[in-house]
Amino acid sequence: VQLQASGGGLVQTGASLRLSCVAFGRRFDSHTVGWFRQVPGKDRELLGAVSLSGMNTYYVDSVKGRFTISRDNAKNTAYLTMNDLKPEDTAVYYCAAQWGGRLESTVYDYWGQGTLVTVSS
Repeated sequence: VQLQASGGGLVQTGASLRLSCVAFGRRFDSHTVGWFRQVPGKDRELLGAVSLSGMNTYYVDSVKGRFTISRDNAKNTAYLTMNDLKPEDTAVYYCAAQWGGRLESTVYDYWGQGTLVTVSS
């Protein structure tokens, strides 16, 4: 699976943004999709994940209630919808896919190239 993330940009505090992750290649619906972010000088952080069917999701506490992960298997696309963005959300955001997989896992097989989100105060 090859992944291509997009949708990042510069937004103001309190804004919303939706990132997309398009998959090419092998069966997208056989992969759990996760979203991560990374700030320079820090480790990559798991934000959450969506199950194969899209029926189940997992979020870390820091984004629970503000971020939503979803997928449309017919379009081979996963989404990260971010609401009430804060300057501390500024990071490069990555999507990733793992065959089957567990929602809480941080071990992924395939990675997108990352898309930069900048939240101005």
